[in-house]
Amino acid sequence: MAAARCLAAAGCVAADEEVELLAAAANGDEELLLQLVERRTTGEPLAWITGVAQFCDCSVAVTPGVFVPRWQSERLAERAAQLLPPQGRAIDLGTGSGAIAMVLMARRPGASVVGVESDPRAAECARKNGVTVLQGDLFEAAPRTWKGSVDLVVGVLPYVPTGEIPYLPRDVPAFEPLSALDGGSDGLGLIRRAVNESREWLRDGGHILLETGGDQPRALTPVLERAGFGAVRVALDEDGDPRSVEAVAISRGSTGREDP
Repeated sequence: MAAARCLAAAGCVAADEEVELLAAAANGDEELLLQLVERRTTGEPLAWITGVAQFCDCSVAVTPGVFVPRWQSERLAERAAQLLPPQGRAIDLGTGSGAIAMVLMARRPGASVVGVESDPRAAECARKNGVTVLQGDLFEAAPRTWKGSVDLVVGVLPYVPTGEIPYLPRDVPAFEPLSALDGGSDGLGLIRRAVNESREWLRDGGHILLETGGDQPRALTPVLERAGFGAVRVALDEDGDPRSVEAVAISRGSTGREDP
């Protein structure tokens, strides 16, 4: 198919699959299909063009200008669902399109899940996906009555070091919001704040689960310990690289050590 050849020439590694998705979005309109293919050849995210991304087993609506959920974050979302009690409370920091919150809602329908988001476009997108969104910076808009009673704080916050942004695949910084990528000089600027603010919201024994990259877990461990967390665990991806950090909120009189 000519459309597939165009995508392949533009560097799309799954050209045939993408053409199928674009054809479904065009709904039989050949002229529209050509327009969609042309948009994709510029590097525009596929989810912006089709309006949807698959994440775990959820179909997530994604509007242009909103960070596209990555399949690499699916393990984090599934782990978050495991940590959330059936009737528990969870806060999804930087919910974006609401993908992780959607997985939590699907896996734990009896739990109370809220997403917080500072970007108005992303907040509106998550609401379209059925997520209860509180707009503000980190815990700024979270319900005060939840302090000390939350079971899970989870988040895919920006963690790419500023100096590494130019080395990302060219399409990512060209199209997707920089605010969802740039984590400051070492990538941990917002994540440190999230750790330091999370402890007062979590109950003793509650969990924090944050996506990270590279050597960031090593730098983040002492931050977690000083903030009142213990039992720090690092999850690896399929290539054996650190992908997320998980920790338990400990009572002030506890050492935080796990039993052997």
